[in-house]
Amino acid sequence: MPSPSSTRSSSFRLPARYAGILMPFVLSVLMTFVVSAIATLRSLGPGPDFLSTWPTAWGLSWLVAFPTLLLVLPLVRRIVGLLVETPTR
Repeated sequence: MPSPSSTRSSSFRLPARYAGILMPFVLSVLMTFVVSAIATLRSLGPGPDFLSTWPTAWGLSWLVAFPTLLLVLPLVRRIVGLLVETPTR
């Protein structure tokens, strides 16, 4: 009998067909989180201005990054495919 935690975690998993959208979504959230925090912190320094400005900067950068990733990811995959050897079986 499966444990309650394994049953619970498998019920929250998305079908594999969503991986093509979920991967750029998660990547864009994490990358914009870090990059916007660094850029905002460097511009404003730590303090109340940073805390009030950064969420807006993050949201704006994510709004640009996510659709950009969706558009360029096929091109990036092709470029990487040209640069990496194809595995042999």
